[in-house]
Amino acid sequence: MRTKQFVVCGLGRFGTSIALTLADAGYEVMVIDRSEDKIQDISTIVTHAVQADSTDMEIMRSLGMRNFDVGIVAIGKDIQSSIMTTLLLKELGIPHVVAKATSNLHERVLQKIGADRIILPEQDMGIRIATNLIAGNILDYIQLSSDFSIVEVPILEDWRDRTIKDVDTRKKYGINIIAVQRKGQINISPTPDYVMKSGDILIVIGSNKKLQLLEGRRYAR
Repeated sequence: MRTKQFVVCGLGRFGTSIALTLADAGYEVMVIDRSEDKIQDISTIVTHAVQADSTDMEIMRSLGMRNFDVGIVAIGKDIQSSIMTTLLLKELGIPHVVAKATSNLHERVLQKIGADRIILPEQDMGIRIATNLIAGNILDYIQLSSDFSIVEVPILEDWRDRTIKDVDTRKKYGINIIAVQRKGQINISPTPDYVMKSGDILIVIGSNKKLQLLEGRRYAR
């Protein structure tokens, strides 16, 4: 069976977390960003890393977009580029396009041009929790594929008062933290030096298998 292929456009913290976790899970991943430094930093981890303008139709066509199963538009601040990239991915034949929006207006435009799923992390994380994914302590936020999700999960007891860097969730647990909810407030893209506290809720990205192992570790303690 052919390995599912993803293309991630935009290497901010959100896009980078998605790309790294997909690559760690064994998927074929192409990343595209205008920044040479960001491309170099990730090039040894993902399948392909391309320094390019994702709004350029000819460049995107030359990269074989129609061969990808899922396109993820993780461009945040440049709304015009986000919209153009989403439109190009749909026009070039990617069957499922997930796009990040920064406002309700941005979301409406993405809907009109055909984005299949839209993420509003600044507004929705901790609110748009729909159904239980694995058990009561892990809640579904968004599924990027049948075996890969972004979810909300309480911290483990032994993570309390430790930094994200110290816990090293990516290496030890196969997940990446993309946001933290504390007392109703959302911290988007926390830094590695962020100290986790009792009661914190993490929004993480990972394979369902890794998330199940994390849940099993919680109840084994």
